Amino acid sequence: MSHPDDNRTVQPLHFELPAPDISAWRAGNTGTEGVWHFDSGVPGRRVMVSALVHGNELCGAWALKGLLEAGVRPLRGSLTLAFCNLDAFDRFDATNHDASRFTDEDLNRQWLDERIDAADTRERRRAAALRPWVTQADWLLDIHSMHEPSAPLLLTGMQPRNLQLARAMRSPEHIVVDAGHKDGVRMRDYGRFGALTDAPGDDTRSLLIECGFHGDPASRAVAQDQCVRFIEQAGVLDADALAQQLPGWRLPDAPRQWALEVTGPVVATSSAFTFVAPFTGLEVFEKAGTVIGDNDGVPVTTPYDDCVLVMPSVRQARAGVTVVRFARRQAL
Repeated sequence: MSHPDDNRTVQPLHFELPAPDISAWRAGNTGTEGVWHFDSGVPGRRVMVSALVHGNELCGAWALKGLLEAGVRPLRGSLTLAFCNLDAFDRFDATNHDASRFTDEDLNRQWLDERIDAADTRERRRAAALRPWVTQADWLLDIHSMHEPSAPLLLTGMQPRNLQLARAMRSPEHIVVDAGHKDGVRMRDYGRFGALTDAPGDDTRSLLIECGFHGDPASRAVAQDQCVRFIEQAGVLDADALAQQLPGWRLPDAPRQWALEVTGPVVATSSAFTFVAPFTGLEVFEKAGTVIGDNDGVPVTTPYDDCVLVMPSVRQARAGVTVVRFARRQAL
């Protein structure tokens, strides 16, 4: 299988999770394609759950479809469900899933008003259509999955309020505290979601969940579990109502949780980047200076003791692409 952006051959990974049929839910009920909004009429938080920001990340689409099919409605506040990059999803091919990540450019790097207002790509025009719903939300859960098999990761950003929420959710085991992406702003960090300190009277929370490998059926179960936990913490539905409407969705709590504070990325200088072993993420290296890869003949070493690898992947390796992140680990 060839990556769409270069001539490098990568090995296909087996896809067991099928693409969901969302045709019955595609129109939405808001005038914005793929967006559903339900208002309880009772004061409460405005909660948004988004999926398919990348067209090959199916687990979130399955979760949103399940919420819609179950008729989940908020008892307080409002609930918005958004199938985001429908153009990319329409191109999905399990034998070449990387090619349906986006159409023109990554939708999850466009969340600056000047980029959105340019409206010069399909992703930026779609971001413009989604922007009013992201802007009005108080709490946002953005559901994703990964290029490679890996344990789930919940990304909080640098905001203590998001880390506090991740602890209250009690799952997954690994919480990534990261400062954002060098190529652009993610939806999770748009506008007031990206503020490091709370504005007076504001109650903003935003999380990004990486549910596991795109094609692993377990990623669907993780997405469903995270929806239940997030909606419960937001207070728009109680735990008993969620258990009744979504039986089997909540998985066991994590036995413990770790905060992984990202200290920096490793950026490939070409598509020739290699790791010294088939890392899948969350490996802990006891000693600083341990060689983990080769970047065009330059050894890549761990910068400190007890260094953790976060989301290693060479599937899209080329000059300028992050292939792994280093992190420090702390028990929560």
